[in-house]
Amino acid sequence: MGATASVPRDRTRQLQVIDAGYSRTATLSYSLALEKLLKGPVMHGGTQMFHREDGYCRQLDDLYRLRRAGKAGHAKLLKTLRDVTEGFVGTADCPMFHFLPELLELYPDAKVVLVTRDPTSWWRSFGAFTQIDDYRSFAVRCLEIYLAPLPGARWFPSITRGFDDDLRLRHGLEKPEPELLELHNAWVRRTVPKERLLEMDLASGWEPLCKFLGKPVPDEPFPRVNDSQARDEFMRAVMWKAGVSWIGIVSTLAVGGVAFARWYRLGRS
Repeated sequence: MGATASVPRDRTRQLQVIDAGYSRTATLSYSLALEKLLKGPVMHGGTQMFHREDGYCRQLDDLYRLRRAGKAGHAKLLKTLRDVTEGFVGTADCPMFHFLPELLELYPDAKVVLVTRDPTSWWRSFGAFTQIDDYRSFAVRCLEIYLAPLPGARWFPSITRGFDDDLRLRHGLEKPEPELLELHNAWVRRTVPKERLLEMDLASGWEPLCKFLGKPVPDEPFPRVNDSQARDEFMRAVMWKAGVSWIGIVSTLAVGGVAFARWYRLGRS
């Protein structure tokens, strides 16, 4: 996850590329590459979820809520999806790949990139992170309370329920499993017309991506970001910030309680 969320300045720009690769397939590296090639902001979902303003993150949570409403919520889902992607030239990571059909409906000219990875190495990287992803677990319920003071980040535990919804809806899974990557990739291939889809390996570099998008190859190395390290450092920072917030809340309540007790004693004396 990056340290800074991209925010569009020109809201008239249209979405051109959707990175439909599952999380932990170098989504952050490819979002940086797309920003370079398309000369505009790319929405990297993981970064947006923790660094954008509270109202924006609430809209991301609304996407899943509206999808649960089925046909009754479809029109509003599309409107919300347009709102959160307006001005971005590309998207990467979840929650956006969860809404690939809706993005294709909204942006019929957008191209799709599916970055693949060896399933075994992917699961080693992704599997450990899923241990807290069960929204119904005690750990995540505690996380929901712990992050409550943080605008934006406080919506993350609720959004994880949407991840579980997607596992059941798209792949018939109750929780992430090692076969998830291959199931997801097969779903993307079924969903996207072949002429709009580029499937590429992690190690492919600039050439296939530039050819697919009709862009010159940059005279610089392809971006390589250690997603695991960035994620771990970022989560530590978020947890520390939440802890400081709770210390402030508890301290304020304690001081208020002492002040009230003194006032009450004085009133009775």
